[in-house]
Amino acid sequence: MTTWTPTQRARNGDVEIAYDRLAGSDGMPLLLVMGLATSRFWWPTGLCEEFTREGFAVARYDQRDAGESTRLPDVAGSNPFRALFAKKGDAYTAEDMVDDAVAVLDELGWARAHVFGHSMGGVVAQRLALRHPDRVLSVVSSAALPSDVSGLRVARYLRVGLLARLARTTFPDGRDGDIEASLAVARGVASPAYPFDETAAREWIERAVDTGPRDTKAQSRQIGAQWHGPKLRDLHRPTLVLHGEADPILRVAAGRATADAVDGARLVTLPGVGHDLPAALWPTVAREVGDLARQAAAV
Repeated sequence: MTTWTPTQRARNGDVEIAYDRLAGSDGMPLLLVMGLATSRFWWPTGLCEEFTREGFAVARYDQRDAGESTRLPDVAGSNPFRALFAKKGDAYTAEDMVDDAVAVLDELGWARAHVFGHSMGGVVAQRLALRHPDRVLSVVSSAALPSDVSGLRVARYLRVGLLARLARTTFPDGRDGDIEASLAVARGVASPAYPFDETAAREWIERAVDTGPRDTKAQSRQIGAQWHGPKLRDLHRPTLVLHGEADPILRVAAGRATADAVDGARLVTLPGVGHDLPAALWPTVAREVGDLARQAAAV
């Protein structure tokens, strides 16, 4: 049976970052970064097992304001849409979020790692390679925006239907409501060409109920964190860009723009795939990530 190590903590200033490792995994270091206000438990264990078969040691962490990591004070507004298009962040910077990942690498004892980010985690992965290129071996950006797009320019890549529908939906207070809200997100982002496994989704959601879909203030703090670092064209690490062709949140143009900006980046679009990584494609995704890592080793 696959198990994860007990939760461990890394520290970036006053912020504690929760992380764990896939027990028994060994080999090339692979750090996983999940998306907006969702915990590390949203990484499918089956996908992580496929990574181990490709020769990776796998670790994952909760970004600040998500999962078991530090929640910051309510100094920002509570409207994620407004925060997305604003040009300032009140709580912390995107550089702070990137440095959280470095703190985790330090605690793991990993001088450098391959980094796989999904959704907003993909943006963090891109920025990690820009801010700390000496710590990154390769970058996988999945279902993500280009990291240097901000303000109203974001709108060209968004599909707002699902986001607006989720924003209008109400759920009961308490744990059951938190679970139903998370399940609604999981269903909404699921791939239309592949079956949605609600039992599996409920299991990872109930394992550590994450208030991400309910905590709009935390979402606003994360999404409002402003980036002051290098442009995406300055990313010079082997890069793979994955994007579902049926993504209900971000248009394929977002992935294409990322791949176009990074010299030598490879874009793989996935027919029938939404804003998730369906189980049927886990071996394919892991193989692509393994090929990228081997390419990086040969450079």
